[in-house]
Amino acid sequence: MSTKLGTGAFFTGNYRNLFKLYGYSQEEIERRVEDTWDNLFGGNEDTRIYYEAGSDMGYLLDTGNIDVRTEGMSYGMMMAVQMNRKDIFDRIWKWTMTYMYMSEGENAGYFAWSCNTDGTKRSYGPAPDGEEYFALALFFASHRWGDGSVPFNYGAQARNLLHSCVHKGENNDGYPMWEPANKLIKFIPNCDYSDPSYHLPHFYELFALWANPEDRKFWKEAATASRDYLKLSCHPVTGLAPEYAYYDGTPNNERGYGHFYSDSYRVAANIGLDTEWFGVDPWQYDEANRIQTFFSGIDPSDYRRYTIAGEPFEEKSLHPVGLLATNAMASLASFEGPHAKACVDLFWNTPLRTGDRRYYDNCLYLFAMLALSGSFKIYMPAV
Repeated sequence: MSTKLGTGAFFTGNYRNLFKLYGYSQEEIERRVEDTWDNLFGGNEDTRIYYEAGSDMGYLLDTGNIDVRTEGMSYGMMMAVQMNRKDIFDRIWKWTMTYMYMSEGENAGYFAWSCNTDGTKRSYGPAPDGEEYFALALFFASHRWGDGSVPFNYGAQARNLLHSCVHKGENNDGYPMWEPANKLIKFIPNCDYSDPSYHLPHFYELFALWANPEDRKFWKEAATASRDYLKLSCHPVTGLAPEYAYYDGTPNNERGYGHFYSDSYRVAANIGLDTEWFGVDPWQYDEANRIQTFFSGIDPSDYRRYTIAGEPFEEKSLHPVGLLATNAMASLASFEGPHAKACVDLFWNTPLRTGDRRYYDNCLYLFAMLALSGSFKIYMPAV
């Protein structure tokens, strides 16, 4: 049975707690969410990914590559606003603005996607998945806590960033992050292909409400375009998406990125949260079932790289915990599906990842913990 259209939390204000629906107690759910946060942002050296820097800044560390990425920083801000931790949010945002923001050159207005832990830039190029998470986290912060002085004037910062994402290049000053002709997010600004896991139509629906008025029509159209694009890029039988895909949805196999691998895992999480928040696309129900069915007979220890048709490679998954976490999050799109509860139970019974590669897995783990407990919420402006 698919989710009824228009029954997402944006319309109803009700967030489903799938853990509770599947039999876990509210007390243990709340404890698990708090423990997960504490293990990522506290002092457990086996699982932590957040580190303070000086008296008023902090960063999330990619523990596998020993750098600070806009992906992780924007994720950390979203986690912090969901957990009502303004102190952590402001530390991360100040580090981001101090070291990652670019004020000149063709990427002015964007953020350098990779820095060393001392703040020196490893790249002067941006990655759009960071920018879109920064923007929505800033809007939520503005609505939850109110705006402060620069750089903590959250709402203005979000609107300025989205303006750059849409309008860069109109004065030969660089490249936009969304392709103007089709409203699809790019993998990087100066390319002509996309990454299906970057597509967050549920974010764009909110940008259409809160961005600068002249850009709101663009974001509404981008939400529709992204939902349509996912139908093209996800395999009709397995549900698997490539890491990179052309604008027609076909896999971009340049340098081996046309397969289902690390980036691709996020597609399942994104369709789950889009359904939870908006519930406007019945295709997402079937897509969640396809993904979960594909993985239902595979032990996580044997997760691999796959073609989108499901053919396995010898190469093992680099982030198996992240993959099972996102598969569980897909249950939000199909909570009565044949594998929905099993995926959630598998996630619940899997601990946080430890070791050098824990960063990406544990980010996806906390997002799944928030979403499946009904705690990944939309924060609207104060009335």
